[in-house]
This record gives sequence, structure tokens and C-alpha cells, in this order.
Amino acid sequence: MAHNKQLLKNQIITLADLPKGVIARVRRITTPDQKLKRRFMDMGITEGVQVQVKKIAPLGDPIDISLRGYELCLRKVDLSFIDVEVMR
Repeated sequence: MAHNKQLLKNQIITLADLPKGVIARVRRITTPDQKLKRRFMDMGITEGVQVQVKKIAPLGDPIDISLRGYELCLRKVDLSFIDVEVMR
């Protein structure tokens, strides 16, 4: 998992692997499921938006993320379809 390594600025990882507190920008949504992709977009997860992991459940799933001034709690498996670029 990415939180065990030193992350570099501009590194591309999945949102599921983004450590708590790190800010990243959504680069692309990789799911082949168009309904899931549409659901992400309806929730405000679009290319270019900044996201930050706020909380991770004790067993690692679900994960609470912050974006566009609000928080979402999503399953880790769903977040694995979202590629992000580490900002800081």
C-alpha cells in the first residue's frame, strides 16, 4: 500500500491508496462500469477536483474523503477505480 512508502509530488496512485491527510487531484476514473462512473460524477468526483482522505475506518474500509467543501464515505474497492496525482 502507498502509505508505507514515501509519496512524491505528481506521483499517480489510486484514491484507495492515498494516505490520510495527503491532498491529491483526480486524474481519471478507470472503471469500465458506466453506472459507477456516473455515480462518481454525480457526487462531484470529476477530473481535476482536489481530494483529501480525512478518515479511514479501523479495518481500512470505508474511507472518508473531503472534496468540494463536503465529505463522502466510500468503499475502498470503489476508490480503487479513481487515479489521483499527489499534490502535497
